[in-house]
Amino acid sequence: MVKKLGGKHIPTILTLILKMMTDIEDDPKWDFIDDENADEDSDSSPIVAEASLDRLACALGGKTVLPFVLSTLPQMLQSSNWKDRYAGLMAISAIGEGCHKQMSGMLLQIVDGVLPFLSDPHTRVRYAGCNALGQMSSDFATLFQKKFHDKVIPALLQLLSDPSSPRVQAHAGAALVNFFEDCPKNILSPYMNSIVNSLEVVLKSTLNDLVEKGTKLVLEQVVVTLASLADSAQEKFTDYYEKFMPLLKHIIQNANQPVLRMLRGKTIECVSLIGLAVGREKFLSDASEVMDLLLKTQTSSAPISEDDPQLSYMIAAWARICKILGKAFKPYLPYVMEPVLKAAAIKPEIAVLDSDDMKVVGNDDDWEFVNLGEKHNFGIRTAGLDEKATACQMLVCYAKELKEGFADYVEDTVKLMVPMLKFYFHDGVRIAAGEILPYLLESAKVRGDAYVQEMWRYILPPLLHSLESEPESEVLCEHMSAFSQCIEVLNCPCLQPDDLSNLMNVLNKYLVGHFERSDEREAKRKEEDYDEVLEESLIKEDDEDVYLLSKISEIMSTLFSTYKEEFFVYFDMLLPHFVRLIEPSRPWPDRQWSLCVFADVIEYSGPACSRYQQYFLQPLLASLRDENVDLRQTAAYTIGVLSQFGGPEFSKFCSECLPSLIEIINSPDSRSEENERATENAISAITKFLRYSNSILNMEEILPAWISWLPVWEDEEEVKNVYDFLCSLLEANNPVLLGKENCNLPRIVQIIAETFLKEAIDVSSDIGKRVIILLRDIQSNTELFSICVSHLNPNQQEALRLALTVQ
Repeated sequence: MVKKLGGKHIPTILTLILKMMTDIEDDPKWDFIDDENADEDSDSSPIVAEASLDRLACALGGKTVLPFVLSTLPQMLQSSNWKDRYAGLMAISAIGEGCHKQMSGMLLQIVDGVLPFLSDPHTRVRYAGCNALGQMSSDFATLFQKKFHDKVIPALLQLLSDPSSPRVQAHAGAALVNFFEDCPKNILSPYMNSIVNSLEVVLKSTLNDLVEKGTKLVLEQVVVTLASLADSAQEKFTDYYEKFMPLLKHIIQNANQPVLRMLRGKTIECVSLIGLAVGREKFLSDASEVMDLLLKTQTSSAPISEDDPQLSYMIAAWARICKILGKAFKPYLPYVMEPVLKAAAIKPEIAVLDSDDMKVVGNDDDWEFVNLGEKHNFGIRTAGLDEKATACQMLVCYAKELKEGFADYVEDTVKLMVPMLKFYFHDGVRIAAGEILPYLLESAKVRGDAYVQEMWRYILPPLLHSLESEPESEVLCEHMSAFSQCIEVLNCPCLQPDDLSNLMNVLNKYLVGHFERSDEREAKRKEEDYDEVLEESLIKEDDEDVYLLSKISEIMSTLFSTYKEEFFVYFDMLLPHFVRLIEPSRPWPDRQWSLCVFADVIEYSGPACSRYQQYFLQPLLASLRDENVDLRQTAAYTIGVLSQFGGPEFSKFCSECLPSLIEIINSPDSRSEENERATENAISAITKFLRYSNSILNMEEILPAWISWLPVWEDEEEVKNVYDFLCSLLEANNPVLLGKENCNLPRIVQIIAETFLKEAIDVSSDIGKRVIILLRDIQSNTELFSICVSHLNPNQQEALRLALTVQ
């Protein structure tokens, strides 16, 4: 509507916004201001303009905003006035989200255009260059990291190592955090030495600056950058552990002045993230000392105040250390639970203010207000709510990791968290309140079935009410998932008939809404005002609906696994919806999730699923030939389930599916990244035919083809199925598999070696142990084994050698 009625004004507005972004004070002391928030005056012209440009780009879209900005940028970036160059670079940062689609195809030109400004004579321009790279790292992740790692990492490291402007130095570190956050480990790995060396040098020099000059801006940032690197690199950080842990512990031990509380908090975060990255074995030698340092802070004679920034960092660090130590964390619980429970129990301050009151507190950043009309405003003090949500999430972690070790705190925690299923002031609190419930039930099992059932009776009514009344789709989905997990933990029919009927009514409401919203989106696509911005919004809505559909499917799966055929009478209440979802005219995600539901019907009711075969057989066959790869994968999986659980009645249908499954496997691009899972599910389905419906197949004809399709490695469940069958054939010395005079053994050993190379089989698993026994049996024939090994490449040989060294 804005573009249609006010289109002629958009260039003028954009021009004024870009002009406002150049309205910056030239502060000669800027480079050395030791405060990361020094520029964050939300009412200043540049900040207001940047926010306005961001909102306009999101509202109007890239087709409208990007051409104008691109036509204006060259003049700004080539200006002799540093303020113009600064504003031009900050404009690139501001429009990335709204112009995402259009900018994605021209990132190379944009990045190449930004990089020279990292060497600009003016430090504020270098700062803006860092800002642009950091923002693009987030807006275009992980494409940005994959395409530009070789340009961006060295450039930012160079600025990070330049102490001439601490503000720029720190901002380069912040940009690296954004880059690391979504950077795949295999891309990050080759740069680890250079990154670590730079961080080590800067960490040591800025630690000296803190002692000698009292400055801490860059030190705080490099600690955060180090934490981000460890979080992204995970186990690849292990080799660098000793470089940093002593320094970081030194900071925690000695940063005791009030002005250093934020530094200490960030260092605590860094230590815990490094510990999580390198794992228990590496961190264990320092874990006790680190925990003692944290507990010393909490139990010192001067109690830690609620507004101390260390508190939230410590609460999160305790949870990470709990993940590392697992049940060994239990002795620390009495010390950490009190502040966590206290933070989780924070009650928000609310107020209703008139216009005069608003003049006094209306600009307070700690409060948010909603105008109620009639000169009244409803206000809530938001400060503290994020800390409350963090504390709730930490309780989730403790219950999840400690299981029965958390039993002493189950009762207090469940009484705290269940009422927060309707804490409408913060989505994160409600999400945590749902997420913790199955873990609390698991923890309570040590107290006996009667106690668990009593707790479930306390949980169920509010949880069912949240499923019916939760207004936010994201939170609703998490509560649905929590409900499913609770049923799985209880592992028994724990819902009364009225509960099941009420649940079906709730799910019916959401399925009806799914179709209604789908129709509304199609209608909007035919309206006069339809454009790319609206389409992006519609796609987002559709994604939310599909995610909700997946959670409904999850609930159905759990109920079928619990109630088996007894659930049919309730399923029939929703059956028309799933039949409609699977119709050829529906979008592929609708058909996919409907197939998933019917797969569960088949798996958990066995031959009795024939009651519904008129609804799923033909859609299954058609989906095998669908152009959408995800639908083909789901269909292949479901046909495998039908072969395994459906009984002999479906043998003929399975044989009809065989040509389509083979076509999926033999297609030229079957092993492309996009098609790999569909291919492996098709191989697994035929494996189940061979295993459970072999009367429909000619084993002598199919087995040689089957072995030629291996290995599989992508889908964990299908890997188990395929290699379990392979082991069974080898253990039985199947002559068709082995071939004349065992001529197929080199090929079989190659398959196994490649599987180990791709880490698709854990040698300590049941299947892994069976495979090792079979390999050692082959190894006992030295000549035969040598022939087999000679067919392997060096990487496969090494993977095989390592597997055979496992005791």
